[in-house]
Amino acid sequence: MSTIFGTSTSAFYERSLSDLKSLRKQAEELQSELSSGERLQRSSDDPVAASRLRRLARIDVLDQIDETAANRATSDLTLADNALTQFATTVTRLQELATQAASGTLSDAQRAGIGAEVRQLHQNLVGLANSRDSSGHALFGGENAADAYTLDAAGNATYAGTATAGTLALGDGQSVARGLTGPEFLQFTSGGAPADLLAVAKTLADALESGAGGAAAANSALSALGDGLDAITTAQTVVGSRLNWIDLTVERRVSLSELRTAEQTEIGATDLTENIARLQNTMLVLEASQASFSRLANLSLFSVLN
Repeated sequence: MSTIFGTSTSAFYERSLSDLKSLRKQAEELQSELSSGERLQRSSDDPVAASRLRRLARIDVLDQIDETAANRATSDLTLADNALTQFATTVTRLQELATQAASGTLSDAQRAGIGAEVRQLHQNLVGLANSRDSSGHALFGGENAADAYTLDAAGNATYAGTATAGTLALGDGQSVARGLTGPEFLQFTSGGAPADLLAVAKTLADALESGAGGAAAANSALSALGDGLDAITTAQTVVGSRLNWIDLTVERRVSLSELRTAEQTEIGATDLTENIARLQNTMLVLEASQASFSRLANLSLFSVLN
């Protein structure tokens, strides 16, 4: 009989300790969930939910890459827009000077003085054409890292960039050209013939400074300068539409990100109210079980049965 009693007592201890250990483990898991805010501590807790959370996490990583690309495109296009505004201001000033120089009341010396300012404005245009993007590369040179335009010994500007500007992916198969090449707005048609804004400005400066035929050259330049300003305005419209497109894709990406966050919360986040209640209940049961085990273990009958 003593063997049976001993075995029963030993089984009681083992069962009690196992139950207490299980309760402690439940309490620890609930505390861990409350600390991390995550319902799943390991994939085995819910393989399907864990798989979905991993997929959402991968999408978030890709979304960050798209966000970086969108930020770069926005930065470069904004720089292009600012440069185009300066182009427009410079061309407007050239129109004012050409109008003055076209007047028959001016002397050749006076036109030469105007020509000096036109020369400076031509240099300003070349400087703007060689503006840099957010990476320090040619803003209007396409994929070219060096200057978009080079000058020969006579001061003539030649385009040295690539044929097209680079594109950046915005996600979901969408992309945007991050800028413009110089020829896209500096080369245009005027009077049915091809024209180049930089060449027009240099030719006008040469004619005015030489003192010969300055009035005729200024009058001729007015039409080309007007067409050049129209080309710049068109380029600004293009840049503005691209910036708007980026804004739309960013808004869509933010909306999708919010939906993913909500889904991640629904799938993986712990319910604080429920978990606190469960933890309190588990701790109450654990404390009661420990107290009951302690009282039963100390009964004299157990000592006799052992």
